[in-house]
Amino acid sequence: MKNNFILSEIGRFIIVLFLIFIFIVPTYLRATEKDLYDFLWLDQDKKVYVLQNKNYKKKNSFYFDAGYTKVINQKFISGKALALRTGFYFHEEWGVELLYNTYFNTNNDTFAAVQRVNGSVPFVRKLTGSYAGLLVWSPFYGKINTFNKIYYFDWSFGLGLGNADFENNLISAGDENVPDSYDKKSSMAIMAKTNLKFHISKHIHLNIEYLNTSYKDRSPSSPKEERRYNSDVTVGLGFSF
Repeated sequence: MKNNFILSEIGRFIIVLFLIFIFIVPTYLRATEKDLYDFLWLDQDKKVYVLQNKNYKKKNSFYFDAGYTKVINQKFISGKALALRTGFYFHEEWGVELLYNTYFNTNNDTFAAVQRVNGSVPFVRKLTGSYAGLLVWSPFYGKINTFNKIYYFDWSFGLGLGNADFENNLISAGDENVPDSYDKKSSMAIMAKTNLKFHISKHIHLNIEYLNTSYKDRSPSSPKEERRYNSDVTVGLGFSF
């Protein structure tokens, strides 16, 4: 059930991105400034180059982002985090990034309801912190004309390795005779993300990011360590120079 829930969340996110791409992003969205197009109504030997001037270059630039994060796939806790990112683009489409999250978790109403009905607490696993190094690919850029003002944006993807610090109440969950307590854990993590960066000015941008963190842990139904997933959505502000 949990895996189905996670897949459902990821599926909804992909659908939202697809709708953004189809209905909001204008038709002149380009991967580079040197795209080549063939027009069937022209002579087959003729080709037309379409050039979109790029106002915000990324090559040889650094950036720093800070944002507010909401965990979206937890049943029994309300998870929030402070997200920090810093990176460098060594190519117009490729860069490297260091990522850090510190989490703040509180039990939600569902947790309290289960405890009230069953007399014991449910099993809870929650991230407390994470960090990683990622390779970032930024193949898409474009602009949106809204209220006679043009907004430029970049759409990027990242993949990397890092570490996830978390805790769970595996020992006390489901046992009303044992006080609820949490054991701290740590695991190597695989992180994948996608990011929309809207440029407010040459050096300031707004970020909307989806991050999936994959790590290994046990559960009451599986004493063997298996891969678990944490899904975050972050909104933040960034600076580039």
